[in-house]
Amino acid sequence: MIVDLLLWPALAALLWVNRRRPLLWPLVALALLLLFNRLFTPGFFALEIRDGRLYGTLVDVLNQGSKVMLLALGMTLVIATGGVDLSVGATMAIAGAVMARLAGVSIPVALGGGLGVALLAGAWNGLLVSAFRIQPIIATLILMVAGRGVAQLVTDGQIINFEQPALVYLGNGSLLGLPFTLALVLGMFVLTALLVRRTALGLFIEAIGDNETAARFTGLPARPVKFLVYVFAGLCAGLAGLVAASNIKSADANHIGLYLELDAILAVVVGGTALTGGRFQLAGSLVGALLIQTLGTTLYARNVGADVATVPKAIVILAVCLLQSPVLRAKLAGLRRPAPAALRKEGAA
Repeated sequence: MIVDLLLWPALAALLWVNRRRPLLWPLVALALLLLFNRLFTPGFFALEIRDGRLYGTLVDVLNQGSKVMLLALGMTLVIATGGVDLSVGATMAIAGAVMARLAGVSIPVALGGGLGVALLAGAWNGLLVSAFRIQPIIATLILMVAGRGVAQLVTDGQIINFEQPALVYLGNGSLLGLPFTLALVLGMFVLTALLVRRTALGLFIEAIGDNETAARFTGLPARPVKFLVYVFAGLCAGLAGLVAASNIKSADANHIGLYLELDAILAVVVGGTALTGGRFQLAGSLVGALLIQTLGTTLYARNVGADVATVPKAIVILAVCLLQSPVLRAKLAGLRRPAPAALRKEGAA
């Protein structure tokens, strides 16, 4: 009852506030999915407190969805410039491998090494895209293919385990009763929002995504901005990789971040950011990531196999994207409008 009293009024308020914004449809889809679980999935909203920490399916959704939410923040800025980063999953694997390899040295060295190599990966992508003018899908595909090989070299093809409490806390700890990963996501979201909404950087990114040639002619530093957004995407992927490795207390180069780049791209698109670049929706990307994670958890709770779960998942995502389409909404609005008087008379005759 407490969850119901808090959740549904909050969702209703969010829907009302965003009723004329692109964030509306992802929120509607998330609300409908939660309502379905409230009615048909027993225990989905059950919460319990053990040792001062909340446990339950909703908490698991937030904790497991944190990786895609972190990836989506960086991916949003990359897509807003008209690019894409297919290498974030491989960057996660590299960051997790480096952290696990350096875990025995010291905690700062392990964390710094994991994030440092992720920044280098983002800088590599940014250099190929901005300086060498390689198409983003090709430039990032290179690291996507080679990145897991690099992670395997770091780990010597083995799964490296670690037990350092500080590293384990990163993906499994709690803060104020909630997963620490949630605080990490909120911190990165606030930092990103301040950078792109309280400075000129967000305007530069949108201008470059709308028309890079025009942006350069007006004096905007298009190439440095594109370089920086890929570096930032690498940082977000590095954080997600550290969280993923911490979740399982080991570095698994074959599976950490596998296919998560696709979920990150879907989250950004579902959140209202167009793949063609331009205006972007940071909050929408987080809602899109939550929607994808909630949908996956719902399907597994309904005993839908992993191989089959991709089909209803794709259908829901397609429906949300279609509802966001201006063309479809214009056609639906046209169907609702009454026919002109002349056409009605002609039809009656």
